[in-house]
Amino acid sequence: MLIGEVARRSGVSARMLRHYESLGLVRPSGRTDSGYREYCDEDIRRIFHIESLRSLGLSLREIERALHDPGFTPSALVGDLIRQTRERVAAETELLTRLGRIDAAEPSGWEDVLQVVALLQALGSPSAADRQRAALSSAGQVPLPVEALVEAALDETDPHVAGALRWALARSGDGGAELLAKGLDSPVAAVRERAVRCLAELAGGEATEPLLGALAHSDAVVRACAATALGNRGVADAVPALIDMIVEGRNDTDAADALSFLASGTAMADRITAEVAGLLADDGTPAAARGRLTQALAGIPGAAASRVLAGLSHDAERAVALTATYLLRLREAR
Repeated sequence: MLIGEVARRSGVSARMLRHYESLGLVRPSGRTDSGYREYCDEDIRRIFHIESLRSLGLSLREIERALHDPGFTPSALVGDLIRQTRERVAAETELLTRLGRIDAAEPSGWEDVLQVVALLQALGSPSAADRQRAALSSAGQVPLPVEALVEAALDETDPHVAGALRWALARSGDGGAELLAKGLDSPVAAVRERAVRCLAELAGGEATEPLLGALAHSDAVVRACAATALGNRGVADAVPALIDMIVEGRNDTDAADALSFLASGTAMADRITAEVAGLLADDGTPAAARGRLTQALAGIPGAAASRVLAGLSHDAERAVALTATYLLRLREAR
């Protein structure tokens, strides 16, 4: 079979067949009387072997070893090919992500594209100052895509950069709420905390649902942050969690402030007072917790809270009685 027919049947160009011959990979078994290359069936099978190995990503040098070295074992080479392929896929995936983020920024021209690329590179910089500048610059004419901000915020360990990223996310609207909610399921406690803190600073309503779900989270830090954020948004569902925080002594000052904000209406003030009074009357409530609950009543307006404080002013625990008496005097002075 002449080289032209071999090329047609195998799909390997005549030029490549000559290159294979020059490398010693496959040589035609004979020549015609006119000097043309003539390939036999064994030569053609060898060509297909070469093409099969090339399809796995082997270089021509590696193929030569595989075909000529009787002691050659494929396991090490295949393992190396797997590693190289994974690295290539990871690089291509990273490029695809970067392109998607540039597209999401809706650049109007190449200047915008270059600005987004520069911001994305700065956001991944080892320099905290560069990352912070990138976060603060994202509020410009061409903002960073919210996906990039969320990824950076969940990974950031520097407190100053983290604050800048939360600010940038808050300015970006509600788009990041769904992505941040996924961070609450991270196996890493620090990532969960960053996610809930970012959600707490989102001003729109999209963050409310994941924050409500976080009230039942197994992570106490996540529960506390979600409860405080919801309380400050006026969400009554946060009341039990806020009271639990006061009992446990976990960010109890923030919890008391959130309860005070929620208690602006008479009905809610009376509800909070009743729940606090119930715990104060419970013999199982530790003395320290009773003291914190008494202090929390300072921010709860209304006659119901005043009556509870009046009763506590005669409490058997001296610290509770003194605190209640002091708070009553402040109320009377107002």
